[in-house]
Amino acid sequence: MASQVGRSVTVWAVSTLTMLVLAGILPDFQIQSPDGDSATRIAVTAAFGAGAFGLLSAVVWPLLVRLFLLVPTLVLGLLVFVLNGSLLLLALRINPSGRGEVAPETAVVVAAVMSAVASATGGALAVRDDDAYRRRLYRLADRRRRSHPPGTATPGTLFLQLDGVGHDVLLAAVDKGLMPTVARWLERPTHRLTSWRTDWSSQTGASQLGILHGSNHDVPAFRWYEKDRGEVMVCNRPTSAVELQRRAVERAGHGGLLAVDGASRGNLFSGGAEEQALVLSIATRRRSRETRSRAGYFAYFSDPANAVRTALSFFAEVGREIGQSVLARARKERPRVGRGGLYPLVRAFATVVERDVVVAAVMGDMLAGRTAIYADLVAYDEVAHHSGPMSRDAGKVLQRLDRSLALIENAAEHAPRRYRIVLLSDHGQSPGETFRTRYGLTLADLVRAGCGLPVPRKAERTHSGAEARAAVRAALRRPGKESREQYRPGRDSEPIVLASGNLGLVSFPDVPHRMSKEEIDARHPALLTTLANHPGIGFLLVRSEEHGGVVLGPFGTEIPLDRLDENPGPLADFGPGAVEAVRRTHSFPHTADIMVNSWYDPAEGEVLAFEEQIGSHGGLGGAQAKPFLLSPLALSEPPEGLVGAERVHQVLRRWLDEAGGPQVPLEQAEEKAA
Repeated sequence: MASQVGRSVTVWAVSTLTMLVLAGILPDFQIQSPDGDSATRIAVTAAFGAGAFGLLSAVVWPLLVRLFLLVPTLVLGLLVFVLNGSLLLLALRINPSGRGEVAPETAVVVAAVMSAVASATGGALAVRDDDAYRRRLYRLADRRRRSHPPGTATPGTLFLQLDGVGHDVLLAAVDKGLMPTVARWLERPTHRLTSWRTDWSSQTGASQLGILHGSNHDVPAFRWYEKDRGEVMVCNRPTSAVELQRRAVERAGHGGLLAVDGASRGNLFSGGAEEQALVLSIATRRRSRETRSRAGYFAYFSDPANAVRTALSFFAEVGREIGQSVLARARKERPRVGRGGLYPLVRAFATVVERDVVVAAVMGDMLAGRTAIYADLVAYDEVAHHSGPMSRDAGKVLQRLDRSLALIENAAEHAPRRYRIVLLSDHGQSPGETFRTRYGLTLADLVRAGCGLPVPRKAERTHSGAEARAAVRAALRRPGKESREQYRPGRDSEPIVLASGNLGLVSFPDVPHRMSKEEIDARHPALLTTLANHPGIGFLLVRSEEHGGVVLGPFGTEIPLDRLDENPGPLADFGPGAVEAVRRTHSFPHTADIMVNSWYDPAEGEVLAFEEQIGSHGGLGGAQAKPFLLSPLALSEPPEGLVGAERVHQVLRRWLDEAGGPQVPLEQAEEKAA
């Protein structure tokens, strides 16, 4: 108790000193009368103002946050400054001396600085006091939601996903000293590291749906066109996420990995959890007491120092991204993509706001004793897309994520039950320049050229564009350069071309079924040949009326799916598991008319993204298909050769069963998946 009083007095004194310094620096901030006051009078005024501001922050701020509970996280973060400034104005107004005066815009600055200084001082004083640290952590938890008494015998399980961090990237970061927390887990050792292999669609939508709900059937890519619905599905679109989750629950036959006393934080899908924050699949539902998450928003923003720190870090991250982008351009780094527009704001949200809210929510869940928690931290994935998977920028993000792991680990020591922390990723990323950078045209341009449709003039003049037009003329036996209007199909038959990293999908919306190779050749005689022979294309998958399904490659290569084991053809470079992944995707009802996987260089591990990304994932080729599982030794060892997100779901469910949590029987989940 005495130490707590001492810390409070120290924080008050530092806040008072901060107010005095700011009053001396800022012309619009006055804490003395126009005629001047004694030093003692000024100090008393500052002390009262600092104390009133601290009390208002502790008492009024949580009430304000409750009022703004339904405001989007980013908006609430930006409102922090205004709300904090208002509290300072109120604190000065109730000062008995009547000496405090500050312009509204200056109040915002003063309040932000005082909150940051008070938070830093309190944290520094409490760092060596376990009791104080425990109390500080408990303030993050929503105690009304606590469902387990202290001392729960069975351990809880935290699944923490580092989005986009591949197995080899994790090991490299540990070797470079960027992730000391992970290094300690591996060196003691308390954890084991296992790699697993994704499905063909190596992206968060497919992986996380399979991991959380036990089925990612009929998810051929990050975005695809469904002919029966006339709709483009996009995994990170709320309406699509709702539908995908509904389908997965129906196919798996259970609510999900987190259906029993679970919490889902920062994910695309809920996993069946009752407690959710920043979960995309509930974004379209009306927010109610059941769907909103005070453990996420309220527990974090109820502390004004947290809110101010996050807001300040947000703007610092924006500045950091702009500086790194300018430096990369000045150095003429290659490969490089544009990083302007809204991207600095998007990056700052992913690396600061989302991280802070999710980490605080996870800590609150552990302190509330929840049985199973699954959280996704997307910071690395966002930065690696634009800076590169092994870049210095991405490495700095991994450093900050490791500090978050250490904070979560410390919080676990004060939870009412033991926690087993499982670290995992949903996919990796493969480096390489973009398809457009290398060849001067996009995949959509190449498809249109192969169909004899107009393409942008810039694309027309590229070598690829000229070859495509020549292939069309040869296929149609038209030796001259006559107008393309002579063989241009109607607009209703123009293809829809979608990209998911280095995986491309081509669909013809006017044909209600999945077109066969024979039908495509009859309509567009040069298209498949143009795509298969292009140096930036690795292979194609199409349906065949004769063989059921075929893989196409350069120089007329055409291999039926049932013969790939004896002759993998163009799939040979993509490593083990490529054949099974392609066969599985071929069986999906909504597989595109033409599935296009980019070229892959096995020596350098590089792919060519059909999107504007120099670190990409979504198809086959390289590190993108090799994520990791870092699991405590207390849990059973994962099977060797773990393939597919659905199998990972079975492993995680088994680990929950081993901890003694009441779960859906594993046998039922495995039967449904089969």
